[in-house]
Amino acid sequence: MSEKKVVVFIVEGPSDEAALGSIMKGYFSNDEVQFVVTHGDITLKDYVSDDNILKKINEQIDSVKRKYRYGHDDFLKIIHIADTDGVYIPKTDVKEADVKEIQYFEEYICAKDAGTIIQRNKRKGDILYKLRKTGKVNGIPYRIYFNSCNLEHVLYGKLHNYSDEEKQILSDDFADRYDGRTDAFIKFISDSLIAVPGTYQKTWDYIEKNRNSLNRHTNMHLIFN
Repeated sequence: MSEKKVVVFIVEGPSDEAALGSIMKGYFSNDEVQFVVTHGDITLKDYVSDDNILKKINEQIDSVKRKYRYGHDDFLKIIHIADTDGVYIPKTDVKEADVKEIQYFEEYICAKDAGTIIQRNKRKGDILYKLRKTGKVNGIPYRIYFNSCNLEHVLYGKLHNYSDEEKQILSDDFADRYDGRTDAFIKFISDSLIAVPGTYQKTWDYIEKNRNSLNRHTNMHLIFN
């Protein structure tokens, strides 16, 4: 029998791993699943640009190699799960308002400084475009999947600025609901209410249009194809 191959999931926070970890480990039970938590959106880190993002992703994989003493050939694929954060909406849909932190709605974004958010959107959009056009990172098959406007929006159906504590409670409840029920999760994530139809590239083309990156959409169902 051949040794198990490694499937790496890159996610933003511990609550993302809590919600999806047991589901993905159940689905990829013939492989070894490792989660890399970047503690924040790697595409929005100050030191990241569309020029060096692939290098930064590879550094995440190198950390897994060192931690578990994997060789390069041990890896089967890299699955990166990212929030869209409404980055593709028209500039006119970024509204200036007296708010402490950015507020997301399905028609617009509110922020204290609209110009800063517009710049953020352009930068993150360029990085996401680079990643979604990338088929491999250092020779390892790679794909990035989106949740719009974020993971909580897709999984729990509400666009809300949850605290880390609230996220953890929600993700634990979600994991319990689908514990040992991978098929039920696939059915949920493939529902036409949230799943964008079409090929991988077509789903990305869709999310980049109009206000789609604020609305409740995902292409995570393609992970299971």
